[in-house]
Amino acid sequence: MRQVRLIDEEGTQVGVVDTRQALQMAREREYDLVLVSPNAVPPVARLLDYGKWRYEQQQAEKEARKKAKRTELKSIKLRPKIEAHDYNVKLGHIRRFLEEGHKVKVTIMFRGREMAHQELGTRLLERIGKDLEGIGFVEMRPEMLGRDMNMVMAPGSRPAAAQAQASASS
Repeated sequence: MRQVRLIDEEGTQVGVVDTRQALQMAREREYDLVLVSPNAVPPVARLLDYGKWRYEQQQAEKEARKKAKRTELKSIKLRPKIEAHDYNVKLGHIRRFLEEGHKVKVTIMFRGREMAHQELGTRLLERIGKDLEGIGFVEMRPEMLGRDMNMVMAPGSRPAAAQAQASASS
C-alpha cells in the first residue's frame, strides 16, 4: 500500500498522498494515522487522536447501557384457596411490577388434595389475566410444572399478531 486517501483531523479530505507522507503529517501534528477503509482503492486513512477517540466511544457505550431498560422476571406465589384481600394485595404487586416494565411469573402452589382441583388454579390465573388486561398481557398460558401452575405476564398491551391468534382460537 503505497498511497492512501487521507482525511485530516477536522474531517477535510486532503487527497491521495504517499503513505510515508501521511505518517510524517501524523507525527508532525501529534496524531495517529488510522486506516478507516482498508478495502477501498486507494485505502482511506484518517488523522486522529486514537486514545481520545476510543475513550469517547467507551463513554458513548456506557451511556447507551445506562439508558437501556433492563427487564427482570419477577415472581409472585399464590395458593388456590386465596382470600379476597390477599388476592387484591398480590394483584397490586403484580400491577406495580408490570407498570415498572418487568415481566411477572405468577405461580400457584398446590399441596396435598389440592392437586385434584387444578381447575381452581387455572381459573385464578385467568382471573388475574383479566383483571390486569390494560396493564399487561399473558405471555405464557397457565401450565403445570410439578406441583406448581405457572403463568407469565408481560407489560403493555398484547401484540397485534397474538391478538389475532387469540381471537381466531376463541
